Order: sequence, then structure tokens, then C-alpha cells
Amino acid sequence: MQIRGLTYFDYRKLKRLVSYLCNEDNDRIAKSLMQVPVSFLNAVLPLALKFHSESFILVENAEILGLITLVTTPGNPYKINITRLIFKDNCYEVGKQLVEFVIQKYGAKGATSFMVTIDECHDELFNLFINGCGFRKCASETLWKIEKPTPQKVDIKWRYAQVSDTKSIAELYNSELINMYKPSLTRHPKEFQDSLLGGLAEYYKTRYLLEDNKKIMGYLSITTSDNLNYIIDMTLNSGYEYDYEKIINLLLCEIAGKRRAFYPLIKQKKYVKNSDHLGEYLQNKGYLPIQTQQILVKDYYKPLPAESQTWKVFTLGENQVSVQ
Repeated sequence: MQIRGLTYFDYRKLKRLVSYLCNEDNDRIAKSLMQVPVSFLNAVLPLALKFHSESFILVENAEILGLITLVTTPGNPYKINITRLIFKDNCYEVGKQLVEFVIQKYGAKGATSFMVTIDECHDELFNLFINGCGFRKCASETLWKIEKPTPQKVDIKWRYAQVSDTKSIAELYNSELINMYKPSLTRHPKEFQDSLLGGLAEYYKTRYLLEDNKKIMGYLSITTSDNLNYIIDMTLNSGYEYDYEKIINLLLCEIAGKRRAFYPLIKQKKYVKNSDHLGEYLQNKGYLPIQTQQILVKDYYKPLPAESQTWKVFTLGENQVSVQ
């Protein structure tokens, strides 16, 4: 067996592996992994300058048995996100080897933590990452879908976020984290700004601020990777009451100004102080919770627990809507 980077010449073999997913978007998935010019440039850059995802494959006898994709966190390249894990049924050891490979490879380059989000119904993946690879359960997020959005203009003070705002945004975000989640989820100011090569990133994010007398009351963002599904994220000062309807309509109008047809999704971060209030509002409005993801974290410097011999999983990343 050999683990190496994915190349253009692996496309046909990759399509065979992806076909095991029995997914209507198999061809799109395979093509999305084969962005050769961008991938080549990204692969030769040091960890601090990487701007795009990287994929590695495990090969045996010229056949691809598994694939893993990961990406650095914008503004903090030493925090690694595993975004896709694919391997053939009954090849559970392949998945474990791929995860351990990227942890060792990027840990040697200076990475300090690794994160993966898993749909809450995938118990098999929890066994692989937690019992097999030493990850620990950290927090969760839920995406709520707005059926047939009807944006309405509202009177609310807002502006686009600037690079000079990142320190204030980070202070707001970190202060709103529930204390037990702060060690793993605290963010640096640079994580709230676009990278120098942001135009080559795999998603597009627009950032907004709510202000009152020059005081930042809320940080808002809209993220999309396909110009169809748009994720709305809100971090609000929990010491004040907010009209969620006005805030959501503000962001819906921003999306509608760019796209006539779109699917808005609201992210409920269950690790921030006002998460329950937002959840109650979304439920009362009749919005549909379509996905809850568990966030698993592994700190590179922590010792591995005892390994488990029961892993039953074949894919990660193909049914997820969220983006980093």
C-alpha cells in the first residue's frame, strides 16, 4: 500500500472509487477533486500559505482504495479541517490509515489541531475518529432551511466588515462562546478576514457588522460554495435583545440582490450563549432543521487513547451542506 497526493492521472480510478457512493453527483464530486493547476500550486506552498484543499489517496495494486481531503483554516493554517473521507465498504483500516497519515504529515509541518464535522446519525464515523484515531467530541451545529424565502427590506443599521474590524469581531465571537467550548473553538482575529489568495478559495463569504454608537453588536456572514445554497451565520452580543426577523431579512435581501433563485440555510451554533433563543425563534417560524453535525477535535500534542477494533464506515463529506 502507498499513500500519496491525488494527481490528474488518477481521475479514471477515482471515478471508480466514487461510484461506490451510489450518489447522483458522483461525476461532480470526482471533477471537484481534480482542480489540477490550483492543486499543484497549493501543494508546493508551505503550510502558512496554503489556500486550497488537498487530497491524498491510498493505492494498492494500481487501485485507489480510499481518499481523504483536508483544508487549512483561513487565517490560521495550523488548524486543519478534514472535509472528505471515502473508502470502499469493508476497508475500514484504509480510512484509519488515511486519517493517521494526514495527522502525522501536517503535525510535522506545525499543525496543532485537527477538526472534522460528522452528521449526528453516523455512529460508525464516531467509532472511527474517536475510538480509532483519538478525536474527541466537542460541540454541534444545526442547519435550518427557509422554505420559499420572501426577502423584505428592513430598517437596521449595518455595514460591511473591514480588515480593521477583525480584532473586534474576534473579541465578540470569543466572548459569546460558552466557557466549556472556549479551549477548542476560540478564534484568532485573522480567521475573520479573507486570505491573500481568497479569489482561489472553494467558497465565497461576505461579512457584515451590526453597530450601535460605533459599538459592534453583531457579526453576520453569508457563505456559499455553489451560488445556490447560502449559509447564514450570526454571532450576536447576548447582553441585548434582537429582532431575528429583521436580521434574517437583511441577509436574505443581500442574497436576493445577487441571485434570483437560492436556498437559504441558517446555522445554529449550539456552543454560543444565545443558541437556545435562536433555536426557539427558528422553530416557532416553522423553519426546518435539515442537518445536525457533531464537531470532533484532535489536538496534535495529546496522547492517543486505546485503539478500537470496531470501525464500520465508508464515506464522509458527501451529504454535508455546510462550508468552512
